[in-house]
Amino acid sequence: MTSRARTTRLTAGLLAVGTAVALAGCATADPTSSGGDAAEGDAIIVGSFAFPESEILGEIYAQALEAEGFDVSTKFNIGPRQQTIPALQDGSINLIPEYNGNLLAYYDTAYEERTTEDVDAALPDAVGADDLQVLDSAEAEDKDAYVVTKKTAEDNDLTAIGDLKALEPFSLASNPQFGELGYGIPGLRDVYGVGVDAGQVTFVPYEDFGGPDTVQALVDGTVQVADIYTTSPAIKAEDLVVLEDPENMISAQNVIPLLSKDIYTDKLAEVLNAISAKLTTDDLIDLRERVEGDEKASAATAAEEWLTAAGLLDK
Repeated sequence: MTSRARTTRLTAGLLAVGTAVALAGCATADPTSSGGDAAEGDAIIVGSFAFPESEILGEIYAQALEAEGFDVSTKFNIGPRQQTIPALQDGSINLIPEYNGNLLAYYDTAYEERTTEDVDAALPDAVGADDLQVLDSAEAEDKDAYVVTKKTAEDNDLTAIGDLKALEPFSLASNPQFGELGYGIPGLRDVYGVGVDAGQVTFVPYEDFGGPDTVQALVDGTVQVADIYTTSPAIKAEDLVVLEDPENMISAQNVIPLLSKDIYTDKLAEVLNAISAKLTTDDLIDLRERVEGDEKASAATAAEEWLTAAGLLDK
C-alpha cells in the first residue's frame, strides 16, 4: 500500500441510482470543512460520494496518480452533489469520480441526452460554468436496468426490454418512484409498448433500491422483472440477465472523472484517461463484490489489485 497522507472519513452510505444516484448516504458532518486551495503544483485531493463503489473509484484515481508522481490525498464519503460540487469549487477537493448522466442532470434536470456520446458532449459546457471539466468516460456504467432470471429469459426468449411484451402479464419490483419515472412504468409503455393495457404490469415497490430484498423477490419468483443496478454483485452471483435497451430509454451513467480546471495537466489527463480506457461494468461488479462481499477487502486493496491487473500500476 502507498503511504500518502489521507483525510479519509469512513461513513455508511447507500447507493440510490437512477436520476438520484449519489443523493443518498449524506455524511453526518461535512468532511470538506477545512477548505483551502488544493491546487498547488501537482497536489491532488481526490473525493468520493458516500457509497463503496465511489470510494473504490476514488482509490483507483488516487493510487494511479500517486504512482505517476502526483502529491495525492483523499477525502472520501463526502455526500451528495450538493456537497461535492461546492467542495470542488472551493478547493476542498479537486477531483472526483462521477457518473455522466446524473452529473448532467444536476445541471439540467430536463436534459434529453441519453447515449454516452451525447451526454459526454453536453457535459463540458454544463460543468464549465463552475470552472470544472471532465475527461474521457469509461465503458463502465452504474445505472438502472430491467433484469430477469436466466430461466425467465430463456423460457420467454427475452434479450431486450421490448421483449417483455411476451411476458405479459408480469410483476415488476423497483423503488417506489419507479412507477412514475420516464424510464420506469411510463417508459415501458411509451417507448417499448409494454403494459399498454391496464393490468398487464403490476408494480411492486421495494425500498432498498435494487438491494437484497429486490433481488430476493426476483430470484424466488415473487416478481418476474426487477430494476437492479448494473454493477450489483447479485447480477453475477444469481446469474441474472440484464435486458438490452436499444432505444436508450435509460440514460447513460458512465464513470467519468470530474476535476477543477486549475489542476488540469496533460499528464493528469493521460493517467485518468488510461483508467477510463480499461474500466468496464464487469470490473465494477467484481470490485464491489471484493469490498462488499464476504471477503470485505478495503477499497484501497481492491483498487490496487485492479490497477495492477490492468497494467496501470507496477508492484
